[in-house]
Amino acid sequence: MATYNLKINGKVRQVSADPTTPMLWVLRDHLNLTGTKYGCGIAQCGACTIHLDGTAVRSCQLPVSVVGKQAVTTIEGLSTAAGSGNLHPVQQAWLDHDVAQCGYCQAGQIMSAASLLKTNPKPTDGDIDAAMSGNICRCGTYLRIKEAIKTAATK
Repeated sequence: MATYNLKINGKVRQVSADPTTPMLWVLRDHLNLTGTKYGCGIAQCGACTIHLDGTAVRSCQLPVSVVGKQAVTTIEGLSTAAGSGNLHPVQQAWLDHDVAQCGYCQAGQIMSAASLLKTNPKPTDGDIDAAMSGNICRCGTYLRIKEAIKTAATK
């Protein structure tokens, strides 16, 4: 076991964990931040997506030992990271377009979309397709996801 001081959603949180423990389990089991979901465990579905210094990463394959001083943002902290105190524009667009069905993949989808818009505020359809290709939606809401991203890009 090792002790880590992790900056998560703007606050430093101390965690004792095995260095190989994936951030997904640190977030869910140690910190009770359950918005980040377990999907496949092999970084292929995107349900576990978080931001590491603003970049979308898969937390199921990210050992806690490599996070260091990088800022971690989860779905619970996304609106705080946006600085508005309200919903992040992507979260609001998700509601406006009624994107979620079962909802299981949605936190990861939203985190990937927010990361895309941070680096590319005016994405083309191709940009959206490329950025979101690692996120699987079993309900097939891909068209609504794309429209929500386009709407969020206007905010």
